[in-house]
Amino acid sequence: MSTDRVVLVTGGNRGIGRAIAERFVAEGYKVAVTARSGEGPEGTLTVRADVTDAAAVDAAFTEVEAALGPIGIVVANAGVTKDTLLLRMTEDDFDSVVATNLGGAFRVVKRASKGMLRAKWGRVILISSVVGLYGSPGQINYSSSKAGLVGFARSLTRELGGRGITANVVAPGFIETDMTAALPEETQAQYKSNIPAGRFASTDEVAGVVTWLASDDAAYISGAVIPVDGGLGMGH
Repeated sequence: MSTDRVVLVTGGNRGIGRAIAERFVAEGYKVAVTARSGEGPEGTLTVRADVTDAAAVDAAFTEVEAALGPIGIVVANAGVTKDTLLLRMTEDDFDSVVATNLGGAFRVVKRASKGMLRAKWGRVILISSVVGLYGSPGQINYSSSKAGLVGFARSLTRELGGRGITANVVAPGFIETDMTAALPEETQAQYKSNIPAGRFASTDEVAGVVTWLASDDAAYISGAVIPVDGGLGMGH
């Protein structure tokens, strides 16, 4: 399939974001990724942007629009963690994670919505996490930011749902990435024992759900939380 639709994936240089960008390229979309460092996969346009900076986000959009055309699909994937227990968590630990994970989605989607409203078509896909609704000790900042994306998508659906724009949340569970691979074997086994599927997901399993949400097949789905977690959180 070939399409002239333009996709922007934030944090598309590694992990889940990279897999999402690769899948969109394979399906014939025009794809740009934002990255603070590194490059997106082959076939993508990489632009530098820190999602905590509205001016940088605006400049990145302008660059992509000039090169590829109006952005119709936005995948807000850029995220950070600063895990520690509540009593040890500093103001900065909390504020910086929320500013990137939730504030970053706000800045990116706000900028994207202008073009979507003009086109009367758009797809907003927010990458959350199973811990957003399931909870996780040591991740009050991260899980709060990821839960916030649910309220964001649902409010956006009520604002823009009549304009051909959908907003949905994908909530991955444990994924096979460099981060999970670095965990000790016994820790990995313990995590897997809580997952009904008994294994971690591949990044491609998340990417497939994201590209489906961007397709015409998902035009009547909005404000949904789709878990990709092997049954761990079951959409809680």
